[in-house]
Amino acid sequence: MLGNARAEDAFWNALTGGKFDFSARYRFEHVDDDLAPGGVPLKDAKASTIRTTLGYKTGKFFDFDARLLIQDVRAVGLDDFNDATGRPNAKTQYAVVADPSDTDFIEGYLGFSGIPNTYVKAGRQIITYRDAPHHRYMGTVLWRQNWQNHDAISFTNTSLPDTTINYAYSWYVNRIFTDESAGAANSANVANFDSDSHFINIKYAGLPFGQLEGYVYLLDFENSLANSVATYGLRLNGGIPLTDTIKGIYTAEYAKQDDYGDNPASVDEDYILGELGAVFKLAGPVESVMLKFSYEQLSGNGTSSFQTPLATGHAFQGWTDRFLVTPANGIEDYYLTAVVSAFGAKFIAEYHDINSDNRSYNFGRELDLLLTKTFYKHYTLGLKYGAYDADKNAFNAVGPTAADVSKFWGWVEVKF
Repeated sequence: MLGNARAEDAFWNALTGGKFDFSARYRFEHVDDDLAPGGVPLKDAKASTIRTTLGYKTGKFFDFDARLLIQDVRAVGLDDFNDATGRPNAKTQYAVVADPSDTDFIEGYLGFSGIPNTYVKAGRQIITYRDAPHHRYMGTVLWRQNWQNHDAISFTNTSLPDTTINYAYSWYVNRIFTDESAGAANSANVANFDSDSHFINIKYAGLPFGQLEGYVYLLDFENSLANSVATYGLRLNGGIPLTDTIKGIYTAEYAKQDDYGDNPASVDEDYILGELGAVFKLAGPVESVMLKFSYEQLSGNGTSSFQTPLATGHAFQGWTDRFLVTPANGIEDYYLTAVVSAFGAKFIAEYHDINSDNRSYNFGRELDLLLTKTFYKHYTLGLKYGAYDADKNAFNAVGPTAADVSKFWGWVEVKF
């Protein structure tokens, strides 16, 4: 009886001795898009939305713990926007702001840490392998109010020195469009992926000059065969001190992509990323400056192209989201990034010159600007602007990449 009482006490302590977390993000978004579907110009979108989350992580009971995180997204006030669900009341006369109203669990898993240097999760979970927002392959699409997540089993192991091994099997991907888009007329926005996918990511941080990362992502989607691809890649990134106040930074990455599962197409594409820059540590109100040049190629042959259907695509090829899906002729993106930390705020500027990989024509140029400031650790204010200027050439005459677009965001966020 005493043993049972102690077990009950331990279970109750684990259940109640966990930690709550809360966040709320209000955002206004304005979109001026020159797209004209069927020859009818889109109206400017004005979206006022709020994302609220409440989560709880239990303590441990015999090496088990659990996590729940619920998310609610609502339009408050202005709702003149197409929420991208494709449902009949999606207001398709307006430009797209892909933030449909929805309430759902984005995490709900059971964790186990009884294996040395290993943590296993089973259930609904977020799967990412790089720091936000640069989720090139596996992401939450965290800029949108609804976040992508997986019904999956995953494990992380750190038994080897300086090495982190990640594996996950995902049987269902809950995308940002919510269940409202299931069966809707806009079939391009599949609500969720019915998945039979494997993710392997291994990082080694024992090099004196950087971190080495290898990955294999085997995506098999029964209801989205064109996105069923196998990607094999290697990445090296890091920094080298040049002086007491200047550090050189670099990234070199290559990946190969083939068709996988029941994909009817023949896919044989490449990905290349090269980055070179420097971080300057300064004294006074300007704390640091980072300058970086990047070259990113997602190859295409006019029929197939390198795709990243589970990425946080908003972080790549410009913030106006013209290139969330790689065009059939691929992409070559030359871009400059400047990040300035000053007066307790952060300013980011990016300029992209975006070209095709196949036929070598210009898609357009984009300028992106961001200003954020965090107060008292928990409160953040932000302003953001992106403008894409399309090149009207013979090869880029129709479709989204041929239409100018500008977007403005203002938001306030609180996290505890």
